[in-house]
Amino acid sequence: MALMLIGIPAKAQELVIRIDDMGALHSVNVASIDTYRNGVAKSVEVLVVGPWFSEAVKMLQENPGLDVGVHLAITSEWENVKWRPLTHCPTLVDENGYFYPMMSPHEAYPGASVAENMHRFDIAEIEREFRAQIELALKNIPQVSHISGHMGSTAFSDEVCELVQRLSKEYNLPSIDRRDAAEQYDFTYIGYEGAKATAEEKVASFIKALERLDKGKRYLFLDHPAYNDSEMQTVMHIGYEDVAVDRQGVTDLLKSEEVAKVIKERGITLIDINQLTKSLPRGEASPKMTKATERYLAAVSEAEQELHSVMVVKDGKVIFEKWMSEGKADEPHVLNSVSKTFTSMAVGFAISEGKLSLSDKLVDIFPEHVPENPSEYLKEITVEHLLTMSCGHSTDPTFHRANEQTSWIRLFMEHPVTHKPGTLFCYNSLGTYILSAMVQRRTGEKLVDYLFPRLFRPLGINNVVWAESPEGVNTGGWGLFLKTEDLAKMGLMMLQKGVFDGKQVVPAEWIEAASQKQVECVPAGMNSDEAYKLRKQAKTSDWLQGYGYQMWRCRYNAFRADGAWGQYIIVIPEKNAVVVTTAHIGDMQAEINLIWKYLYPAL
Repeated sequence: MALMLIGIPAKAQELVIRIDDMGALHSVNVASIDTYRNGVAKSVEVLVVGPWFSEAVKMLQENPGLDVGVHLAITSEWENVKWRPLTHCPTLVDENGYFYPMMSPHEAYPGASVAENMHRFDIAEIEREFRAQIELALKNIPQVSHISGHMGSTAFSDEVCELVQRLSKEYNLPSIDRRDAAEQYDFTYIGYEGAKATAEEKVASFIKALERLDKGKRYLFLDHPAYNDSEMQTVMHIGYEDVAVDRQGVTDLLKSEEVAKVIKERGITLIDINQLTKSLPRGEASPKMTKATERYLAAVSEAEQELHSVMVVKDGKVIFEKWMSEGKADEPHVLNSVSKTFTSMAVGFAISEGKLSLSDKLVDIFPEHVPENPSEYLKEITVEHLLTMSCGHSTDPTFHRANEQTSWIRLFMEHPVTHKPGTLFCYNSLGTYILSAMVQRRTGEKLVDYLFPRLFRPLGINNVVWAESPEGVNTGGWGLFLKTEDLAKMGLMMLQKGVFDGKQVVPAEWIEAASQKQVECVPAGMNSDEAYKLRKQAKTSDWLQGYGYQMWRCRYNAFRADGAWGQYIIVIPEKNAVVVTTAHIGDMQAEINLIWKYLYPAL
């Protein structure tokens, strides 16, 4: 089976197309989603103080792939629609309690600008207001990835710049509109190259700008889509009266087939702000690695393996990446049991925060689900037994899930526990579901929500989708969808003992414990009583090297997260490397054998 290789050109121009002011008006909300779904918009900035913020939240929850920024605001520019602060900040508002309309002095609005009033602004009020806007956004919109400034609100003074930088670090949200942001993230702002009064002029001028982009560089373009409808026709301020017509032109530009064609023909890669600010650094593959990847891909094709993507990280940099068949760089892929390793991280966080312990017992956390006359073995099952899949089951209870009226927790407890917990390994996805339910019970948050501020946001992982049970619990052992680079970030964090981008994200001791051999193991579908059948395979099998906390040990002193049909995060400490794959491959030992044969020696 020949593979169709789809790779991102190494030296392609990368372009962020950003749209601003979602939440301000209904027309803006609808146009924002329209230009994302049917156009080229990649990131949107949301006004939390806007009167249509609640609608924006619903729309963004329905479109988790759209990258979102908190558009921090301390101005309210229009005459017929206004917004107020979320907090009590009397120095930041006019006599009617609204933000001032302008950032700089405007002859039509004397004395009504930030510049004219900033001498009396209280920086404590600005911090309190900015925090409120950030926290309301994070509470409602999981995929928030960065901070931006409405009309320059994040960069109008040195003191405000310092404040925003501090908040950026605290909330793990890069500040994209800071004065030094373009230098830090290595991009250039672009605008229209020519007239832009009409939609046709906008298209022509934007295409001119696209034609001037240099290969190997990154750019950011921003504008404000809306519709020329009755709502927008009421929106104006003196000096800018044709808002509806102008912003309809922006919508037309972003949905233009001609623009999309030029982007494709010129090989321009559209990225979002999360990718701009939190992508892994890229490096050059050695000649040895280049030859090894060619031989590896040829072997994959020869073996008729349906590989979807592969990414290799060496010394903290991506040195090889390829998407093929159904794989796409910007679309989440099913992870199957790779999900388990993410659940393990949540358990580690809960333990470090004192909300769980390894010795906590299943029956104590869910007393309402304990069957009558529970066995002594059932009463002994702990968090650690669940993590190591050594609960004492002879068979996997996962496939005995019943209809929606039956609690999966109760089903787990009713499954026969035939051995003393800690003495028998039996692969058990429903046990990982129980861990997810434990985290939710003890933290009050679903697994995915609990992980956003602790893991996903620090790693720059957004567009997270995780299936739920009928009980409203993330499935834990399966059901997570992420992109290939997200998996590489996870692998790099584990390789670095919980550190990512210079910060300790996951406790180092948890990574150490989770990745160590905690118990003997056998492949899924067997239990360790049957291990004698596999003795001769021990030196060649990656399923007989030991199991940690929801992670497998591998040959070559490596460890991995893995999921059915060929999903891998392989961490190789001795090579300071990570190899990630997504796939649809039934024989996963054959899949990893090719990695060991071709890629490993070249690392």
